[in-house]
Parts: sequence; C-alpha cells; structure tokens
Amino acid sequence: MDMAALSQPHQASYDAIVIGAGIQGSFAAYHLAQRHRDTLLLEQFVLPHSRGSSHGQSRITRSAYPQAHYARMMPDSFHLWQRLEAEAGTSLYRQTGLVVLGPAGDPELEGCRRGAGPGDTLDATALAQRFPGLRPRAGDVALWDGSGGVLRADRALRAVQDVFRRHGGTLRDGEKVLRIQPGAVLTVTTTAGVYRAPRLIIAAGAWTSAVLAPLGLRLPLQPLRIDVCYWREKEPGSHGAGTATPCFMMLGLPEAPHGIYGLPALEYPGLVKVCYHHGSPVDPEERDRAPPGTPRPNIALLSSFISSYLPGLEPQPAVLETCLYTNTPDGDFILDRHPKHSNIVIGAGFSGHGFKLAPVVGKLLCELSLGEEPSHSTAPFAIGRFPGVLRAAL
Repeated sequence: MDMAALSQPHQASYDAIVIGAGIQGSFAAYHLAQRHRDTLLLEQFVLPHSRGSSHGQSRITRSAYPQAHYARMMPDSFHLWQRLEAEAGTSLYRQTGLVVLGPAGDPELEGCRRGAGPGDTLDATALAQRFPGLRPRAGDVALWDGSGGVLRADRALRAVQDVFRRHGGTLRDGEKVLRIQPGAVLTVTTTAGVYRAPRLIIAAGAWTSAVLAPLGLRLPLQPLRIDVCYWREKEPGSHGAGTATPCFMMLGLPEAPHGIYGLPALEYPGLVKVCYHHGSPVDPEERDRAPPGTPRPNIALLSSFISSYLPGLEPQPAVLETCLYTNTPDGDFILDRHPKHSNIVIGAGFSGHGFKLAPVVGKLLCELSLGEEPSHSTAPFAIGRFPGVLRAAL
C-alpha cells in the first residue's frame, strides 16, 4: 500500500459525535445508537485506561439520596442498569444493602431519611446484626437502604461499550481532540482524523475545561485527586463477599465534612475499600506525578476513622490507588446545551457520585442532543446557575 495513503487522516460523517468514553459519554453514545443514530465515540487514551474517573472494579449504588432530584432519578437508573445486564449477558450489580450513618439531625442524613421507608431506621441491635464490624458512636443514627450495593465498574464500562458497538456504533480510542469547529454541521479534528456531525456531546471528565475553553466556555470545574484506599481485615473474611457486609456512608463527621464511604472486600481478597469523598486539586495531566513523600492528610483522617468505627481493620491502608473527581462548586452535575451553540451538549462535574446515575445521565444527554423533552428535569443541572462562564472564543 502507498505509504502516503497510510498517513491520510481518517475522515467520516456521523449523526452524532461523543467526546469521552468514560461511563457518562459511553452511556450517551449507547442511547444514541439505541435510537438508530450513527454515532462516533472518541477517547483520547487507549482503552482500557486508569487516567480518568471510570476505572476500578467497584462503585456504590443506592436509592438513599439527600437531594430529591437524584432520588427521583434512581429508579430509572436501576432499571437501565438491569437492561444493560440483560443486553450484555453479564452481572453488573451486587446487592449488599447500604448503611447510612451520622449524628442525629445532620441535614444530609435527614434528607436521606425523608426518602426512606418508616422501617428503615436501624436501632443498635439491628445495626449490629446487619453490620457487625461497625462500631458507631453514641448518638449516631443508622438508616438502611436495602437497594444499595456494588456496581462492577470496569465490567460495566466494557458492557456499555460492547452493546454500543453491537448497535452499529464506532469507538475510536487513542485519539485526542485537537479542534472543534462549531456550525450547523460541526467538525471535530483529532490526532488521527477529521469527523463531522450535526450534534456533539462533550463528556470529557477532568479534561472538559480544556475542551471547552476554545468554545468560549469556562465552567467552574475543579479536578481532584482522590486517594482510593484498601484496608486489610485483621480476621480474614470478616468484611468480605462471603459475609452479608453491606456498603456504608458516614455523614456529618466534623473531621470529615465531605463524608466517608466503604464497600465490602470484593476486589482484593481480605481488603475493604474505605475512602474519603474528597481530595486534592490537581491538573489531570499531572495526576500520576505527585512526588514521593507528598503529604496525604486524608489518609490520616481515614486511619483515625477506621480505628474508631471499624476496629476489625488494620488502621493503615494496604493498597493505595488514585482516581479523579471533577467537582462543581455545588456538587451537582452539569447537563446542558452550550449557551451559544445549541447542538453542543455538555455533561460534566459529576463530583464523585455520577457513576450510579450514568444510564440516566446518558439518556438525558441523548435527549438534549436530539432536541427532545428530557425524561427528567435538567433544571438543577443548568449551566446558567454559574454566572460569567461565557467568554470570547479563543
């Protein structure tokens, strides 16, 4: 073959282009393909990768949410996860139940309680039966969410991408977006191709700001590096898959204002995942370059929590990994059209709690992109709640 021909960039036209093949972008592409739209899904890294927010083996899912708009979306999300399991022929959800714990009167805890049933408050005896390894403080209140459990994250991402391709979708990884030219038909230029479509969805995670800046939009997005910690059981098997150990969320601790969450030992035998729901500001291009000896105050916070609340675990982490959150100032998502280019739809700012809602988020992004009435209100997710985000395009 002519070597000049080999170097020609790939060119094609599609009904829709999605930038970002994390869980949110992959579900947006999946819904578009289900709707018989010829869709291109672009990913800057070679898949699978661990540079963003969708890798790792597990995420919590739950119905208990302090914010009513997320609580209303969760039944739809559970249904769509089940649909994906059926389509992919694989199990993605393990129901373990979830304990929500915190001091009486904590606003987030009370918000979760409003959405719970009357029998879902656990007294000390019931809590000890459900979660024998947990030692609450006097005055703590425990709620039970029987729908809570673990989503198998890596497997879920593969499944949604596989079903997307089965419906005729095109996934091109290892292609970084270089330019987006707006218009009635948009042009997206990558390191390997030039693609055109009348609609574009941007779901680029921690890289969203870099993608949007040339389009004149400066969203208040803050990428954070999260310490993902695994703690060894003192007595092997006491908190693991062979037991009835549920997930948990700890709210309202003054020393941990963003909350602590945990999952039973499923990924690494004998290691329980317990993490702080916050992290350190980071440039996503530099996330793996923290010099040795960099202070990690959240590890000390978690060690103290483990010693007090989970005494059956060793108080120092056995495995330490990292993940990225991309936070908005209010912790709510951004799901909206570009203020100047209505055929560009943006999904961003999932703030560390978006994975469980990805099937619904993808559906909403698809509906916005197709000009349809969204199946859930997107008012809480509007760009307009952040003033001064529109700038002159570069």
